[in-house]
Amino acid sequence: MHSIVIFASGAGTNAAAIIAHFKTNGKAKVTLIVSNKTDAGVLEIAEKEEMPFLVVDKKTFGETLLIEQLKDHEPSLIVLAGFLWKIPSPIIHEFHGRIVNIHPALLPGYGGKGMYGHNVHNAVIAAKDAESGITIHYVNEVYDEGNIILQARCKVDANDSAEELANRIHKLEHFYYPRVIEYLLLEKDY
Repeated sequence: MHSIVIFASGAGTNAAAIIAHFKTNGKAKVTLIVSNKTDAGVLEIAEKEEMPFLVVDKKTFGETLLIEQLKDHEPSLIVLAGFLWKIPSPIIHEFHGRIVNIHPALLPGYGGKGMYGHNVHNAVIAAKDAESGITIHYVNEVYDEGNIILQARCKVDANDSAEELANRIHKLEHFYYPRVIEYLLLEKDY
């Protein structure tokens, strides 16, 4: 069975959708949650699911010990699900081509450092874009510049708030991300 490691910094709604998807179909299993915040909601999900988790700090992120801990789980994929730190080169090189991220906008627009959550949605609304969406992409050494795997779109209404747009984006994320992960696992046979 394929092993998935999820990196998340927040509430963990995408992590929950991924966990539920694979619990239902049995084609993979989330074996570890990694977070950079001790109070992240995703850790409550890990505890509820009786799943191991790690909390990392800036000082040791990317060092050999963490890489060895990740390798112990033999991840077919490392999935970034709202993880707000840039992934260090040693992790990218160790798991080359096996780290994916989801971004709450249509890259290459609205990507890069600081472009996450409501920052992205506010920028899309301020630009008066007619649509937004999600981008699922591979992770490389540059924020949000890895090869795009899939984009899905939604309408932006003229009177949208960041929260209203975020709700539509979350629906796209929760539907597409688990399915794209499943496709990658089956297609690439990691």
